[in-house]
Amino acid sequence: MANAPLLPVADALAQVLSSAGPAPASETVPLTEAHNRRLAKGLAARRTQPPAPLSAMDGYAVRRADIETVPANLKLIGTSAAGHGFRGTVGAGETVRIFTGAPLPDGADTIVIQEDTDTDGVAIIMKESEPLGRHVRAAGLDFKTGDLLLEAGRRLGPAELALAAAMNHSHIEVARKPLVAILATGDELVSPGQEPGPDQIVASNNFAVAAYVERAGGKVLDLGIAPDNFPAIEGAIRRAREAKADILVTLGGASVGDHDLVQDALKNEGMDLGFWRIAMRPGKPLMHGGIGDMRVLGLPGNPVSAIVCAILFLVPLVRALTGDPHAGADPSIPATLGEDMRENDTRQDYVRSRVSGLSEGLPVASPFSRQDSSMLGTLAQSQGLIIRPPFAPAAKKGDPCRIILLDTPA
Repeated sequence: MANAPLLPVADALAQVLSSAGPAPASETVPLTEAHNRRLAKGLAARRTQPPAPLSAMDGYAVRRADIETVPANLKLIGTSAAGHGFRGTVGAGETVRIFTGAPLPDGADTIVIQEDTDTDGVAIIMKESEPLGRHVRAAGLDFKTGDLLLEAGRRLGPAELALAAAMNHSHIEVARKPLVAILATGDELVSPGQEPGPDQIVASNNFAVAAYVERAGGKVLDLGIAPDNFPAIEGAIRRAREAKADILVTLGGASVGDHDLVQDALKNEGMDLGFWRIAMRPGKPLMHGGIGDMRVLGLPGNPVSAIVCAILFLVPLVRALTGDPHAGADPSIPATLGEDMRENDTRQDYVRSRVSGLSEGLPVASPFSRQDSSMLGTLAQSQGLIIRPPFAPAAKKGDPCRIILLDTPA
């Protein structure tokens, strides 16, 4: 297994996404709790909007035939306001004062805005003629009963929530938030705020991974830090299963060295291993498998490797489990190199870079000189990752490239 060929990134992502299954689990929630959720099924209108012709302006409701010749003197017979329509009928030579959003009275077919009218104390004088239907919002202008306006998988932002409410939905069926259990492993790790021993470091990967999970639409179960022993790691795995986690993410210890126990612990708990080495840098020791219905992603221990792998594999998996139809879409955009880059070897590189300015309409990506996968400081200064395919030839400043922007919404 250790000598097996490294799996290409695209093939690894395809395997990860295939584990999501054909359809997400769903739940019904109040509209007030649906922000940023994804629809489990399409949403159709339960009413027609507007339900009747409405005025789009403040003015006067008239019959077009009465204003063909202006000025025209019309008799005021009533008022129509939003929520308080005029119940009579506009006849020849008559008009109704009307306000924006008010129903158009029977008999009227056109609105004359108030700026184009006058009064002599007795009659309302129409100074300007208008075409038939002017300033009238027709019934069903926005949508009609039964119109499918929000498709399955659609993320519900502010505009979508307003539309769902206007369609008269108080509760909607959304994809259930995938539960992602996160387990950090290693005797060398302590939690932030503790004093590390001489051979210890502060755990950091779990915070970034949790943030990416929540941004992608999942919720997090923090399993804490497990020391390097089988009972502790296996106990944490069982807690994830008992919580019915959709995904278990392990951080570190997924290789096959003497101190890397995670893979064996997972196998002891029944994991069916898919792959554990991919042709990328940083992040070669990425593991994927499953224990029953729970997907497993073993991320590398090095901070940058873990975060890059979370961006490339965990985020798409979480999005797929929420029903996002674009979960596996290419996240990269075209850019221009800001510096020369040497040829690449057999692995696909994700190179931390500054992204600034524009050159011929494209952002300019300049790689940092140091790319060690332990350096979070460099990652925090980066705006993007330059993608260097396997065996890419040397490239010059100004050459085209592709980048993944960092800290953009999932």
